[in-house]
Amino acid sequence: MAKEIAPLMYADTERSADALYFGRVGVPDPFIAFGLRGRKYAVVSALEFGRVRRESAFDVVLPLERYLDRARAAVPGRRPGAADVILLLSREFRHPRFTVPPDFPAGLFEKLRAGGLRVSVADGPLFPGREIKDAVEAAAIREGNRCSALGIAAAERVLRASRARGSRLHHRGKPLTSEALRFEIELACLRAGSIAANTIAAGGDQACDPHDRGSGVLRPGELIIVDVFPRVTATGYHGDMTRTFLRGRASDAQRALVAAVREAQVAALAAIRSGVNGRDVHGRVTEVFARRGFATRTTARGSVGFFHGTGHGLGLEVHEPPRVNGSVDYALKKGSVVTVEPGLYYPGLGGCRIEDVVQVTDRRPRMLSTYPYEWEI
Repeated sequence: MAKEIAPLMYADTERSADALYFGRVGVPDPFIAFGLRGRKYAVVSALEFGRVRRESAFDVVLPLERYLDRARAAVPGRRPGAADVILLLSREFRHPRFTVPPDFPAGLFEKLRAGGLRVSVADGPLFPGREIKDAVEAAAIREGNRCSALGIAAAERVLRASRARGSRLHHRGKPLTSEALRFEIELACLRAGSIAANTIAAGGDQACDPHDRGSGVLRPGELIIVDVFPRVTATGYHGDMTRTFLRGRASDAQRALVAAVREAQVAALAAIRSGVNGRDVHGRVTEVFARRGFATRTTARGSVGFFHGTGHGLGLEVHEPPRVNGSVDYALKKGSVVTVEPGLYYPGLGGCRIEDVVQVTDRRPRMLSTYPYEWEI
């Protein structure tokens, strides 16, 4: 039986999914949290104390000021910090060893080691159980994808209402830009109770760089990738969906591209179940593309074709374990949540990506996202 670790964190919940997962309460400033003998502890200031006691999953909430006063008394004239408090806690609870996450602050780590605390960095995730989502977490991710769908719907409405004037799309009397489309997407997500950051609304050759957010005027007859991954304000869980649109009439080559991506996604979805190797799921995608004649290669200006993974875990982070790609040998676990997002990218022709979110089961995956696949408008 694996020895139980004593986890230690010093982080805020805006940047640390581990801290939010552990305590189930939002704390905007870094705070001390640790687990010991089956109980969860938090050390917070008076500013947060009452709320954290009422709303969190911590078994014990300790006042930061008490430990700062003790540290000042021990070393008069020196301003104490987090390291002093943690060392005091270690002595108080008679526990000299903790395990910290890989992103633990390096300076604090060194101070704790210098103070005699035995601190080790987790070999992998601090909380491997985060990979498996229970019914409440799955519902939170479904809500995130409801917000994603509302953002995508806002983009589709704008594109449908736009008109071609020469080589540009116009909306409400102005050239339609990626920035304007992104504003409508993010506003819809905000109204739905989520915050969408770094939303992608990229057309033409910009869409051939999968993480290009898009900028400038959008044009009729070009493929436009819309990728929306909001964080639900109430829970911290994310949605993540992508659809590709084209305003106007697509070429035969563009239709073949989109059809190949959708077929590849359907093939990947059909392969996902517990125990299946993620590399095999990824292989289903590459098989479809190869059969349809869509090659992947590296050029002087970058890669073209399909050059990213098929999917990734989703939850309190947009990208978290597991990975579904060609380089990671990993059997999918029942209850994990993954995206399925094949794509093809060819400058001059355009880019297409279609993404949905599923929960792995023993049979067909459970869909946690829904939005139509109509793309030519």
